[in-house]
Amino acid sequence: MAGNSDQEGAICIEGELFSPVDAEVSVFDRGFLYGDSAFEVMRTYAGKPFMEQAHLERLERSCEKLFIAFPVTLEKLSEEIQRTIQRAGLPECYVRVVVSRGRGPLALDPASALHPVRMIYALPLKVPPDEIYEQGIALGTVSDVELSAGMALATGVKSSNYLNSILALHDVLRRECQEAVVTGVHGEIKEGSSSNLFILRDGALLTPPRSAGVLEGITRQVVMELAAEQGIAAIETLLFPSDLYTCQEAFITSSIREIVPVTRVDDITIGSGCPGEFTTRLLKSYRDRAGKSA
Repeated sequence: MAGNSDQEGAICIEGELFSPVDAEVSVFDRGFLYGDSAFEVMRTYAGKPFMEQAHLERLERSCEKLFIAFPVTLEKLSEEIQRTIQRAGLPECYVRVVVSRGRGPLALDPASALHPVRMIYALPLKVPPDEIYEQGIALGTVSDVELSAGMALATGVKSSNYLNSILALHDVLRRECQEAVVTGVHGEIKEGSSSNLFILRDGALLTPPRSAGVLEGITRQVVMELAAEQGIAAIETLLFPSDLYTCQEAFITSSIREIVPVTRVDDITIGSGCPGEFTTRLLKSYRDRAGKSA
């Protein structure tokens, strides 16, 4: 299997382990047909998923909100995750846990699927190159209004639930940006296509509030705790592109990428154009905590 990433790793479906090339789900699974599922993504440090309990608790809450019966206890799911990681036999893993509503007839009625299906992926961990952290990345802003207009291109297309994020990222990649930041109808910043956003201004760490429609990221929460430990107030508040353009430092967070400095937004350079001192220090603190938890 060495050298072929498509075959490396392991998949657990309903407690049964498979190689990635042999893992299969029904073509009638509602996660496949309708995106009718919930999921979490983690990465391992020394073979242990970081913040696993918080991720699994959020997965359980997501299923509750989607009216999907949680299939097993969190303890059982954690045990299956560890077995999958062990079977993968990789130095470190990208771990994805999915709970689908399950298989049912071709009908929208969620009650037609009675048995939720759980899937665990333990695949090779692919992290951003070092220069991303040394040089920073560029963000591109995309408004909900623009996305709505762009959705006209997808008129008549039946898709899974990530279409807005896919279209937003596609838009900014054409502008030589590496991540999209979506703004609401009033211009307020919401979040990245797959990340949370922070800025440093006047000695305070600011991030959009959950009321803006933000997914409360697990990494986001860890960062807020680490900032508090360093004597920096972490405040949830409405932000606008002008706040981004004029801030001292900015960064995005996600489980796989950790903390990534932002040095440009649209065509505007942030701060000195280099990763900020606080962002660099925070990344080190984050990695220290993740390493100690392993």
